[in-house]
Amino acid sequence: MTSNQFNSIMEEQINYCKDLLIKKTTEYKSDVNRFHTFEVAAALQGIDKKQALAGMMAKHTASIYDMCKNGEYPTEKWTEKITDHINYLLLLKAMIMEEKNNEKN
Repeated sequence: MTSNQFNSIMEEQINYCKDLLIKKTTEYKSDVNRFHTFEVAAALQGIDKKQALAGMMAKHTASIYDMCKNGEYPTEKWTEKITDHINYLLLLKAMIMEEKNNEKN
């Protein structure tokens, strides 16, 4: 694979991740509190929201491992799983930054 081919795939994936995160904001009506779902899951389990996110991401990690191990899947399925994983990591980054900002205040 050439650098240009890789860069094209990377750019397409990043744009897709961004578009999906924006779409999910309106879908979950979480414009005011982006982490609402994770906070609810955390409260139900008696953990913090980063741990709740990690638990949800673990499901996707296991699925990706299974897909890598068990053979051929349509490109759409790979894209779905890869995008979810990237987006969980982006949400985790935002949670960490929010915590750091709150510590300063």
